[in-house]
Amino acid sequence: MKSELLKSKSIWIKIVLILIGITMPLWLSVERSGLASVLEKLQASPSGNTLMMAAFGLVTLNTIRALPHYIGALLLGDELGVKMKRSWLKVVVPVVLIPLVYAIINGYNSIHYHFGGPAIFLLLSIAVLHFLGNGKLRPVFKAFILAQLLFGFQWLDTVLFLSAFGFGGGEVSMEIKRMADELGFGSTLSFYSLVFFAVFIINATFLAVYLTVAEQKAKMRQDLDIARLDMVESRSGREALHLVHDLKTPLSLMEGLNSLIQMKTKDEEILQYTNKISSSIQATSDMVSEILYHEKKNWCTLKTFIEYVRANKLSESATIYAFDLQADENIEIYINKIRMTRALVNLIDNASDAVEGKKDAKVIIATKVSRSGILIGVKDNGQGISQANINKIWNAGYSTKSHPGVGLTFVQNVVKEHGAELSIDSEQGVGTTFWIHLPKERVRDENTNHGQ
Repeated sequence: MKSELLKSKSIWIKIVLILIGITMPLWLSVERSGLASVLEKLQASPSGNTLMMAAFGLVTLNTIRALPHYIGALLLGDELGVKMKRSWLKVVVPVVLIPLVYAIINGYNSIHYHFGGPAIFLLLSIAVLHFLGNGKLRPVFKAFILAQLLFGFQWLDTVLFLSAFGFGGGEVSMEIKRMADELGFGSTLSFYSLVFFAVFIINATFLAVYLTVAEQKAKMRQDLDIARLDMVESRSGREALHLVHDLKTPLSLMEGLNSLIQMKTKDEEILQYTNKISSSIQATSDMVSEILYHEKKNWCTLKTFIEYVRANKLSESATIYAFDLQADENIEIYINKIRMTRALVNLIDNASDAVEGKKDAKVIIATKVSRSGILIGVKDNGQGISQANINKIWNAGYSTKSHPGVGLTFVQNVVKEHGAELSIDSEQGVGTTFWIHLPKERVRDENTNHGQ
């Protein structure tokens, strides 16, 4: 898990944002931003307009300098929370990192960065944003809302009567408030600061509520689509099961008649034919059992399984498929052949969609031996899947197509039924590979003593 996190480009992007926030005072100082010249002008010729310009410049500068590490910490917490399946990390990571950034900046910067009221309110806002949408509000929406909250809360640093409560403790903030008090504009500055604060906080609040409701509605529509699909599939499945169950009667009759023929004749050629009929009836009976009972599994060779997949899917498709079968075809795997075939066909369908329209379209069905068992995979050279979508594709109903997807959810269920694991390796612009990891307990090879 740790190595995967370190290899993740999106993780490093968030870390870079935090590092940019740490180094911001080095290349975006009060002097370089132009705020110093405004303060000099205010001291030389004090006026209300210059005072408001100085206050606006300070709030803007503080917002720009704080935005990278606040957004970086927020997004990093969200991603770590999803990848490590620890939702509390979405709150804990920014709550720990943001004060740490302030401490680092104060360690090397001559101007003291005050960790005051706005910073505390923003940390509380991050927690509220997480719990408001029950952890479902998209990170990009959280970042946009946080940016507005950041700008709004910064205005509290220029409200004079809030200084006693930990707001505006920085050197520049204190200087502007002192000048405002001397000019007799203290109340005016406080009033306008509170107005700006209210405007941005109210706007951010309405936006947060709207986006949360919109996300919940989208989730409800998705769940409804899944329920409809499940209902149709369930009804079709019940009808199919009744038909399959009814097949057992003629199969039993054929087996009985075939046995009578074997008892009545001594002709070697006829007996040879009846033995083939008996084997076919037994194979059909096994398939019927696998369809009727999910837990029903049998040993079959990799060759048999791949040929069964080829017969059920590849022969009907216009797509040209390639094979990279590194594992010995005589290795046996203990599976429900019908359900595992459907799972692999789902992966093949996804791969076919991914390469649709490409001139050099390529879909590869692969097998290989690992220390832990057998890997069966489907590779494509499509556009790949972004990190954001990789985190979503396992959700029932998610699809990049116009209809809700249940394919990967079904594949995961089948894989779990077999005590196996499903993994994905994808790179944008290169392609995607899905691997089904069958454990060695479900693999046997008498030639190599692999598995049982």
